[in-house]
Amino acid sequence: MIRIKFIEQLIKEEKIKIVEPSKEISNSYNEKSRNSLKAARILLKQELLAEATSMAYYAMYHKATSLFYLAGIKCENHTATILLLKDLFNINNKEISIAKKERIDKQYYTTFAINKSQVLESIKIAEKFIDELDLFIDKITNQEKNKFKNIFIKDYFKKL
Repeated sequence: MIRIKFIEQLIKEEKIKIVEPSKEISNSYNEKSRNSLKAARILLKQELLAEATSMAYYAMYHKATSLFYLAGIKCENHTATILLLKDLFNINNKEISIAKKERIDKQYYTTFAINKSQVLESIKIAEKFIDELDLFIDKITNQEKNKFKNIFIKDYFKKL
């Protein structure tokens, strides 16, 4: 119930909107995802570990945003994006949830230790997550994209 109220509040605040599905915007977020992953690798080599952790997370987040635009959903909230991956698309969101927590811990706090092997593992997890979303996106039809959008409207917008 709290999750539903959270999503409904974001809809009221227009942080989540129904938009026209867009392959072009989706492709732009795919490019952002690829660039974030590339940046994570470069930052790791330069031993900028907290920054590499952040970019690994953003690679995952941008890939999820790409999926949302294919279904005609614009979501400007990271937590809601992660929740809706599971609730709407039935995609395992455990890895991206952990990556988000790691990004926040490493980006905002100085008390967390971090080493190269942890960051390398984060990058590998991001790569796997992105590959899995690519497979999901490749398999869904336009009819299924519309179905996801209609379910989202029915479950959240119709209650407002």
